[in-house]
Amino acid sequence: MTDRRAVPPARRAGYRLFGRAFDYLLHMRPAEWLIMAVHTALGYLLAVGFDGVAEGERLLPALAGLALWVVCLNGGTLAINSAFDRDEADIAYLRSPPPPPPGLFAFGLVLMGLGQAGALLLGPGYAAAYAACFALSLSYSVPPVRLKAVAGADWIINLVGFGALTPLAGWLASGVPLRGPETIALLAFAPLFAALYPLTQLYQLEEDRRRGDRTFAALLGLRRSLAVAIGAVLAAFATFVVAGLRSGWSGEDFARWVMLAAALVSWLAVLIPWFCRAERLAPAAHQRGMYFALGAWAVTDVAVAAAWM
Repeated sequence: MTDRRAVPPARRAGYRLFGRAFDYLLHMRPAEWLIMAVHTALGYLLAVGFDGVAEGERLLPALAGLALWVVCLNGGTLAINSAFDRDEADIAYLRSPPPPPPGLFAFGLVLMGLGQAGALLLGPGYAAAYAACFALSLSYSVPPVRLKAVAGADWIINLVGFGALTPLAGWLASGVPLRGPETIALLAFAPLFAALYPLTQLYQLEEDRRRGDRTFAALLGLRRSLAVAIGAVLAAFATFVVAGLRSGWSGEDFARWVMLAAALVSWLAVLIPWFCRAERLAPAAHQRGMYFALGAWAVTDVAVAAAWM
């Protein structure tokens, strides 16, 4: 049982309100919900554009889709992940995780299932995207498949699920038909998450190895993981450039290109110094690097939304 004297005041308040049931919420990692919500909402913003956002066009189904994706699908996925990982050290978005409470796997599965039922009300496209991520999540965490422990498979699942399908689901929830250039921009987040994913593993390499999980980052090692991340970022921004050209941007759209360039610089400002000092950094420094990379991700979401709206 977690020592309540060792946890932050906000967590102690949660235990006072909900008792040990608060552990279920903690393992859903609500600290991640904001960045997940922003990334999902990006699809809606690109679908309806600035005027549509101002008028609240298709807002209610978009909000419903966002809640189902962030709380039910993502929260359930992370709960199931915790149920099988049983981490003791810090994990992404949850420091000093409490021991998994009884029935955490069943809790996460029911939560995801309720989300799938709700997804059916938002149209076949959104429901299909939800179902695809549901299946990917189970294959990622649950034995005997547990592709999280298969180097490369873990990477592919995440670049497809979080990278591409998450903003696409935000678009599909709106009911607006897909358009070519903006769809290319959304798909560019697949290689972008291919960059981010190994960065989330670098600070816990030793724990993954002790558990026997042969993750993508464990296979590559520190410097090669960072080299892959830099290459994937460049591939992602090359795809954004293609999307911009397909959207008809020209020299007169200078501000749009500057926004994309600023987002690229934010990534390189994190990754290049990290790559140069990788072997000398402690796990805590790698963890800080991950959060800086998440900041660059947020900058990219904002830049893409502003450039295409």
